[in-house]
Amino acid sequence: MKDVYITRIAKFLPNEPIENEQMEEKLGIINGKNSKARRIVLRNNQIKTRYYAIDAVGNITHNNAQLTKEAIELLCDDDFTTKDIELLSCGTSSPDQILPSHASMVHGFLKNGNLEVNSPSGACCSGMNALKYGFLAVKAGQVSNAVCTGSERTSTWMKSDIFENEVAHLKELEDNPILAFNKEFLRWMLSDGSGAVLLESEPNGIALKIEWMEGYSYAFEMETCMYAGADKLENGHLKPWSEYPAEDWANKSLFAMKQDVKLLGENILVKGVDSLKMAMAKHHITTADFDYYLPHISSYYFKENLYEELKRQGVEIPWEKWFMNLSKVGNVGAASIYVMLEELVSSGQLKKGDKILLHVPESARFSYSYAYLTVC
Repeated sequence: MKDVYITRIAKFLPNEPIENEQMEEKLGIINGKNSKARRIVLRNNQIKTRYYAIDAVGNITHNNAQLTKEAIELLCDDDFTTKDIELLSCGTSSPDQILPSHASMVHGFLKNGNLEVNSPSGACCSGMNALKYGFLAVKAGQVSNAVCTGSERTSTWMKSDIFENEVAHLKELEDNPILAFNKEFLRWMLSDGSGAVLLESEPNGIALKIEWMEGYSYAFEMETCMYAGADKLENGHLKPWSEYPAEDWANKSLFAMKQDVKLLGENILVKGVDSLKMAMAKHHITTADFDYYLPHISSYYFKENLYEELKRQGVEIPWEKWFMNLSKVGNVGAASIYVMLEELVSSGQLKKGDKILLHVPESARFSYSYAYLTVC
């Protein structure tokens, strides 16, 4: 088995940062009324700016695959070009289409010759799953390098016209139609962007050695929390879009992303710390064994609560080890951990021997991914 190193890292955040008061201008107003939920959600998540693949006059500038291609090209130069990539592994929760796969579409934009592609599905953990596939492929000697990515283009999933048919349908049923909070909530949470890393078996470039990666799922005991392309029934099961008549796809906004906020709040931190403890125990490390803790959280609402849950379960992590950039870049889903790590690397504060713990939760049905890195 070979050692595996992150030797290059890049991010791509489209267009200019969008401030809170510009969000409805970009995404549109539903039913002609400004959102009452927006200020509540933004006050809790404390995100100040985010990025959308929408230009100043409302035109879409990039699809998801194009965002990913941009980050990959930023990895490359004369010494390592896109034609040198042997494996392309791309994770996202917002692919541009059901088929072909996301990585295939990215490869189509790169036009860089024959290579292996891999497209993990899922939500935030899909970016980490993409990284793990590349990590294992390089470690096993299947390839000498791999480019792994996480990306999201959710802004177009959140535009007002996605919900107009449902609101019009509700008007036929009641005098005061209100879009369900589980649908509107995510409009004020999510961001567009992409991140990419190059993995190699030799410590070139920035050289972050991946010591190990772990993943855990609680789907065996938890019902679905975040979903798209389906509706949630009273028994907790999902009824997929393919089992609804076509007119309901719009009337129920079936393809919009939705979040069961109550289920999220009750479980995301408890299961997250439980899985963290399992990963740390398996690899015989304690909180004293890493210098930087990079938790992907969707909202600063969870920051203090996560700290308290860590403390409650006996794995308190001092604040000076925490590194996050949510308030500046927003919640970029599968790309968030890449964008966070890129900023830490670019900060110049890392030194040889530093240890970094990456912690990525996924609320879709409560999955968690971890990676443990050493600065070389």
